[in-house]
Amino acid sequence: MKKSLLSEIVNLQNMGQTRGVASICSAHPTVLEAALRHGLLHGQAVLIESTCNQVNQFGGYTGMKPAEFVAFVGRLARIIGFPEDNLILGGDHLGPNPWQDETADVAMGKAKELVRRYVSCGYTKIHLDASMKCADDEKDRPLPKRIAAQRAAEMALVAEEALKQSRHKIAPHYVIGTEVPVPGGAQEHEETVEVATAEEAAETIEISRQAFLQKGLDEAWQRVIAVVVQPGVEFGDSSLFEYDALQAAHLSRLIEAYDNLVYEAHSTDYQTREKLRELVRDHFAILKVGPGLTFAYREGVFALAMIEEEWLSGKQGIELSNLLQVVEEVMLQDPAYWRSYYPGETWEQRFSRRYSFSDRIRYYWPVPQVQSALNRMLENLSKRPIPLTLLSQYMPVQAKSVRQERLSNSPEALLLDKVFRVLDDYAFACRPELASRQAKTLPHQPLLQL
Repeated sequence: MKKSLLSEIVNLQNMGQTRGVASICSAHPTVLEAALRHGLLHGQAVLIESTCNQVNQFGGYTGMKPAEFVAFVGRLARIIGFPEDNLILGGDHLGPNPWQDETADVAMGKAKELVRRYVSCGYTKIHLDASMKCADDEKDRPLPKRIAAQRAAEMALVAEEALKQSRHKIAPHYVIGTEVPVPGGAQEHEETVEVATAEEAAETIEISRQAFLQKGLDEAWQRVIAVVVQPGVEFGDSSLFEYDALQAAHLSRLIEAYDNLVYEAHSTDYQTREKLRELVRDHFAILKVGPGLTFAYREGVFALAMIEEEWLSGKQGIELSNLLQVVEEVMLQDPAYWRSYYPGETWEQRFSRRYSFSDRIRYYWPVPQVQSALNRMLENLSKRPIPLTLLSQYMPVQAKSVRQERLSNSPEALLLDKVFRVLDDYAFACRPELASRQAKTLPHQPLLQL
């Protein structure tokens, strides 16, 4: 399955079937655990991707290099009992993005090394994205598509060479193109999102094909399975742009002319399950999701923190976690990950830090002070089971499942269920036969921390 799932999806799409795959773009342990458990429950493959900013040869913001991320996900899979053959790892936006303040030669040198390491340690889905400008590129205009395509082909050549030297012999599938804005959601408030034109998409495909062939990458071009375009789907701090099938109909018609290609849709977070299914129906068969999953996790954590305060405040011998206060203090001490996303007055920024769709809070969960407070909260609520009255107040959907004996009343299981329900929406969109998962109690055991 690991070798054929992506090409199988393309083939089924060409046969007119609504079939796709969710791409889990997260390094959060609970999100990854939920994704693997969800896949295990349904007997399905799971695609997990890391970005060039999350995981690179210098550690990225997770502190992990590609081989370390592979090992980390592998340990999670073994603990859960998820079959290795059903696990697909992808690299998202691999290119010079982390090094844009350096010259093209230097930045592309680092990008090529990044791709080499990804392929060498077993990633089998590679998104080649050289669309961003480097320090010595012209400042007054976007990077020409032909230059971006040539740089992407240079990275593909390195990937193919790395495959020959690697003990992993599964040839990678490639994804070309990029979306606007940059990964992680829009940084500025937008009134509309402009859908890519069919001419733009066709140009991206043709220029990329020519660049591959000029590098002698004819066989590698046959493994290009998807192109990233903007279908009008986006989210920002407080804004959501839902998919409009009529606005993107020209893109759907265009891709049907290419037997070996589908679209990859980025920023599908927060789309309804019906809109997600429409995307897959219209050949946006790879659905990227990341902040939407950690947003659901954050909702669960905040609900549990409020339950802890209501349930245990003032009880003798109990030290509360004060989790919400700790998170706020940590984000104020280090505003680097949220400042450019959350403009406005002080009260507006405070609200966004907690509740924004951009979910910049996700960068702060690994901070030791936050982890310590989180562990204390989980321990407090594990030792003193949550009353159904409070669970009904703050997590009513999960409370119903607990009463039906479909979910255990433990804080860890409650958090997993929050993420599970987002994954259910993607299952509904990508695998029609999995639209209604069977009622099962979620198993749980403490897992590794990031």
